[in-house]
Amino acid sequence: MDKPKSSKKRGRPHKYSTAAVEALHLLWETTDHLCSKRLQPFLSELVQVLRRQGEITVSAEVEGQLCQMSPSTIDRLLKPWRCLGERRPFSATKPASLLKSSIPIRTFADWKEDKAGFLEADLVSHCGESPEGFYLYTLSTVDIATGWSECVGVWGKGQERVGSAAHRVRQRLPFPLLGLDSDNGGEFINQHLFAYCQREQITFTRSRSYKKNDNRYVEQKNWSVVRRLIGYDRYNS
Repeated sequence: MDKPKSSKKRGRPHKYSTAAVEALHLLWETTDHLCSKRLQPFLSELVQVLRRQGEITVSAEVEGQLCQMSPSTIDRLLKPWRCLGERRPFSATKPASLLKSSIPIRTFADWKEDKAGFLEADLVSHCGESPEGFYLYTLSTVDIATGWSECVGVWGKGQERVGSAAHRVRQRLPFPLLGLDSDNGGEFINQHLFAYCQREQITFTRSRSYKKNDNRYVEQKNWSVVRRLIGYDRYNS
């Protein structure tokens, strides 16, 4: 005789209440979509600050749940909002095959990231809705040890123009430029920038192909600095 099927749902019960998830969403919005690894350590302090300002009302139980969340849990709970309403810019990066064998892939053992002077670099396009034709870029850089950020406008993405922008970043820094790490786009992986770094004794490395998280520090600045101030409009003059 067949046993009647149970209507009870299988699986692990939800650990975090709806109120806790909604509070997390509010905190994430307040920090302008800060990444989970940076948001998680400050959740408790952020709740207290917003509570003092009358911006949030949460129970002790909800606050306790927020403090127990790991970065991976935060990413999972925020996934529905991350997928909604985010405008994804066109990627203007094209892989470069030349010189790849001469430019090492960055590993944490190669860089002294506790010392100022080692920068991640990325090129942010200002193409609006279409990547066709000519438009401006921003060379975005961030020092890993200090978080110091320098941004320079670039007239197109030619090798010499990007190389000149990198030199201007170096002149602006309050400390010597010791290392430069970029993605695998041809605007960086070229003879002009490679020779410049060799001549100036700057360690030049590149990230792994298709591993965007390798440049997570500058990717964060692309949003919090460049996109936040300039936006997604098209600029060609």
